[in-house]
Amino acid sequence: MDPPKPSRRRRKDARPSEIATAALALFSERGFAATRLEDVARRAGIGKGTLYLYFPTKEDLFRAVLRQDLVPNLQAMEDIVAAHQGPVGPLLRQIAARLVQVLGTDLTAIPKLVLAEAGNFPAIARLYADEVVKRAMTLLTGVLQRGIDNGEFRPIDPTSAIPSFIAPFLMMALWKHSLGQHTDIAMDPVAVMETHMDLLLRGLDVRP
Repeated sequence: MDPPKPSRRRRKDARPSEIATAALALFSERGFAATRLEDVARRAGIGKGTLYLYFPTKEDLFRAVLRQDLVPNLQAMEDIVAAHQGPVGPLLRQIAARLVQVLGTDLTAIPKLVLAEAGNFPAIARLYADEVVKRAMTLLTGVLQRGIDNGEFRPIDPTSAIPSFIAPFLMMALWKHSLGQHTDIAMDPVAVMETHMDLLLRGLDVRP
């Protein structure tokens, strides 16, 4: 028997990525509970049986979405932190700018999905907490502690300060997929980020 043609092999290798992309779009449109595996298969252009070969459960599919689309953004921010030298204020602004980029994608549906459906689907809440929230908290705690250690920031508890950093971005993500669809009230993510970072950094500044 002749070996599979390279194009067929590439297509097979690409399928998990294509399925995860289709799932993210449907999760964004419908939420977790209302998204059916057969709908994901149809959006990805494959049969339901083929989807089950890669993702036996919807939780497996949600994990793939996190690891394909959300975790790489965390890795990018970790790389930014690792490469940064000098004052921490500009570093926090870089992280904030990366989050603003994420706000322009379907990834903003994931926090809303988890918050809305954690009670009915605790597995996805634990998965999100373990693979995203804990990692993000470790990153931000380290950055804030660096600012404290170098005398740039006041001596605060870094862990307690994390909600103050992340809250406006979470609020804009929730707004985008809820009230923002039903009102003409406009929010400019870039303007919100710049105002927020100005207030936050002034509050962290070691100077009176």
